[in-house]
Amino acid sequence: MAKVIAVSNQKGGVGKTTTCVNLAAYVALGGKKVLLVDTDPQGNASSSLGFFDRKDKNSLYEVLCNDMVAKDAIRACEVENLFLLPASSDLAGAELELAQVVIGRERVLEEKIAEVKDVYDYIFIDCPPSLGLLTVNALAASNGVIVPIQSEYFALEGLSQMMNTIKLVKKFLNPTIEVEGVVLTLYDNRSKLSKGVTEEIEKLFGSKVFSTKIPRNVRLAEAPSYGKPVVLYDRKCAGAKAYESLAEEFIRKIK
Repeated sequence: MAKVIAVSNQKGGVGKTTTCVNLAAYVALGGKKVLLVDTDPQGNASSSLGFFDRKDKNSLYEVLCNDMVAKDAIRACEVENLFLLPASSDLAGAELELAQVVIGRERVLEEKIAEVKDVYDYIFIDCPPSLGLLTVNALAASNGVIVPIQSEYFALEGLSQMMNTIKLVKKFLNPTIEVEGVVLTLYDNRSKLSKGVTEEIEKLFGSKVFSTKIPRNVRLAEAPSYGKPVVLYDRKCAGAKAYESLAEEFIRKIK
């Protein structure tokens, strides 16, 4: 039975999708069967894995709103053992449609994922950078959350909002959900600010902070425009090596 991990931060620009895509890719290369579910209407995780057709009808929107069976929308990716349930442009309307569901609207994604949980070792959910029904559905469906945090001052301000959201979901929807890990992204080891933010995060989360830090890296930023995770774009760059190390740490810590 798959462990379901939401990758979430309500603050944008923190490397959330980059972390979700590349962590999933390296975990898959580590021999685990992995499904990535793209719940962000922007569809950046889908395009990062080579799925650029935003009007494709075999997508998460059809699964959530039109009763498509999840397995019919799942695609194999170029990385072995990695599969994608893609977003489409229609997903932007899913918030409104889900809001009209009277009973269980927060658990629609959970019910759909249940159809395929026995097929995979891990299911990663790339969440939107906002608090809405799609994010709530993702958190309700998950066993745990990985929070990417940019190594800058404003990241600390957004963190309290994220933690409050998880607290509310835990109280009302999903009593077993926990923060499984915190990933420091866009890290500059020459910067006193990055080191100061890291110290504050480690005070708050202790051993849940991954020791692997993701550096600022041009090749990481370039890879999505080619529809590839960084392992297929430039596996020798610093960003690729960091995500490979993060995946190894993830597999050791989160079972």
